[in-house]
Amino acid sequence: MFKNPLLLTALVLTALVALWGVLDTAGLAAFAQQEVAQQFESRAWFIMLVASLIVVLVLWLALSPFGNVRLGADDDRPEFSTVSWLTMLFAAGMGVGLLFYGAAEPLTHYQLIQEQLGAAGPAAGYAMVVTNFNWALHAWCIYAVTALVIAYYAYRKGQPGIIGTPIRYSFRRGGWVRPVAWIADLLAIYAIAIGLAGSLAIGVFQVQGGITNLFGLSGGDDALKLAVFAVLCIAFLVPLSMDLSRGMAVLSNIAMGIAFVLMIFILLVGPTHALMDGIVDSIGGYLSSLVRQSFATFPFFGEAFEEWFHAWTLNYMVWWIAWAPFVGVFVARISRGRTIREFVLGVVFVPSLFSLFWFGVFGGLGFYAAQNTDLPVVDVALSQPENTTFFVLNALPLGSLTGALTVAAAFLFLVTSVVSAAFVLSMFSTGGNEDPPVRIKLIWGVILAALGLAMMLTGDTGVVRSIIALGAIPFVFILPLLAVAFLKTLQREERAAMRGQARP
Repeated sequence: MFKNPLLLTALVLTALVALWGVLDTAGLAAFAQQEVAQQFESRAWFIMLVASLIVVLVLWLALSPFGNVRLGADDDRPEFSTVSWLTMLFAAGMGVGLLFYGAAEPLTHYQLIQEQLGAAGPAAGYAMVVTNFNWALHAWCIYAVTALVIAYYAYRKGQPGIIGTPIRYSFRRGGWVRPVAWIADLLAIYAIAIGLAGSLAIGVFQVQGGITNLFGLSGGDDALKLAVFAVLCIAFLVPLSMDLSRGMAVLSNIAMGIAFVLMIFILLVGPTHALMDGIVDSIGGYLSSLVRQSFATFPFFGEAFEEWFHAWTLNYMVWWIAWAPFVGVFVARISRGRTIREFVLGVVFVPSLFSLFWFGVFGGLGFYAAQNTDLPVVDVALSQPENTTFFVLNALPLGSLTGALTVAAAFLFLVTSVVSAAFVLSMFSTGGNEDPPVRIKLIWGVILAALGLAMMLTGDTGVVRSIIALGAIPFVFILPLLAVAFLKTLQREERAAMRGQARP
């Protein structure tokens, strides 16, 4: 371990952030918010441009002749059936974020937009457009391009499945290559650790909110929050000491199954016609405004709109970038043998469609309650977002049962995510070793727990998102370099294939 500079640097860097957050939570929160505000103010255009051009690139790859390139040898075929593959993609796409924000995010957007427009109907429609934009194609294209890069170099070129590999392989000459590739690996590790820890903190808020709703406890009980965190740490540190990969997959599928059942339950038991109307309308609104939203930075809409855009859409773009190396490794490993075209169709469109339905159901139920009942759902979304999902579920029959299932799903998603993240961090920090030592996985598990604790102590999801953004912004500059390296290698391969065909 002490002979690995990347591992040592990554451990020290993330440990220092964790220590800072635990000893001076307010200081870290203030620093993150200030720095992120400055970065978003000056680089909003660049972040949106990178994210949107990645969407264009991924869709172009699927439609171009490169879509026939196989992620593996030419005679490789997929290890998993299409149904099993798509099921696992659902598991990767699902997570505690969807449970947390399913109703809370659309209602939060709705409040601000209604204040600006003064009309509930258009405000609800645009709130759904923004929510869908934040969670659908852009998120999955960012994941997809990272996964494509990892899978292509690992399975077609036989190189280590780490972020710096494309830079080392494609730009073989020049003294800048090795240090830049090393920095890319470090930034990927840092972004994963900070991003996962942030999701861990948000997940603890979600579980705590569910328990307080189920048992009528005090929502601000710090002792309960710490108890949830302690149980969660035990639940994910134990599996890191043994090989439970199959068990983790089963737990993830159970959590995904619970989430799917919850969505269908709300759709059937709730105001079905209103929800289906909303889903169809929101899909149309999303598609019709996709290009405009992709390049929108709201420079002339006033301070309120600009702050809202920075706090949500811009923050999400860097959040997906923070998670991209982590999700990319998982998606790459289950996609070996598929063509780039098959990969894009499955990885981008299927989870995106599921997200549209998910927010259409949960967000639609929230809007229906806000406009047709006396329930203060908007107030809850603004003041206690961690309670919004449970508050909405309580408006339907079997509220206690569905609330308990939501808590269980959130907990399982958290455990499987942290275990998987510790594995990926260990793999990246040991040069792509797909069987990293247990002690390295445990060290990363402890650091993820410490980072999660630091963010949890802020008690504010907005601050948590700022800390995630602070960890991910540097990686925004790496993604374009990876894309260029990937395209360069693809073109080199195509030229070699054409020369081979030209020979007698």
